[in-house]
Amino acid sequence: MQFIAKQPYVKVVRQVSALEQKDIEEQRYMYLYEDKIVTRYREFPIENVMDISFRLTGKKTKGMLYLHTLKGVYAYIIKSSPEQFIDAFKARTHSTTHRD
Repeated sequence: MQFIAKQPYVKVVRQVSALEQKDIEEQRYMYLYEDKIVTRYREFPIENVMDISFRLTGKKTKGMLYLHTLKGVYAYIIKSSPEQFIDAFKARTHSTTHRD
């Protein structure tokens, strides 16, 4: 199955050893398909996703992407604009919920 849109996000993984603690950023991707949104470890059926929003921090492209689902809100750190991903989601959900 081909994805409709892809959004990079960052997961900060903390590694602790006896001598030090390191925070490592892992580059991951969120994929929008016709019937679901998929991250590395989660899968959200499209009918369970109510909305997607984002808030930028002081920098113009860094911020948080929020998936508003029936089971809660999931937050993802982003370093690039999610507008194309959100537009694709809204076009997809609008076309499936408002058919004539």
